[in-house]
Amino acid sequence: MVIAIIGLLSTLSILALNTARARSRDARRVADIKQIQTALEMYYNDASAYPEDASMAPGLRLSFGSSTYIAAIPKPPTPTNDGDCPSITVVADNEYTYALGTGKSTYTIRYCIGSPVNDLAAGFHTANPAGIW
Repeated sequence: MVIAIIGLLSTLSILALNTARARSRDARRVADIKQIQTALEMYYNDASAYPEDASMAPGLRLSFGSSTYIAAIPKPPTPTNDGDCPSITVVADNEYTYALGTGKSTYTIRYCIGSPVNDLAAGFHTANPAGIW
């Protein structure tokens, strides 16, 4: 009986730990997007345009002139298939996807969270200069 209770408690604690890890990854994804947005706004203030798509690949530094706005563009935490987010089969499935808008005066970042974070529901979202949703 004692062994059965210990087994049940350990199973429940592992499930709770996995849920906490998934929520932590989602919170990090939202924080990453906000960090990228801040760096993009500082870049825009100095360059009067947002950077080209190629300069926004994960791991690259975002800088203009002698100013560095972000040391390395963040990559989503792994595993990436939390909740409603699919596992990566092609690059755009669950990476942070940056696209420069017309006239270099706007951008969009597409991202996915597996469970609700603050006011954001689970699933795919878009961020742009107007905000994050």
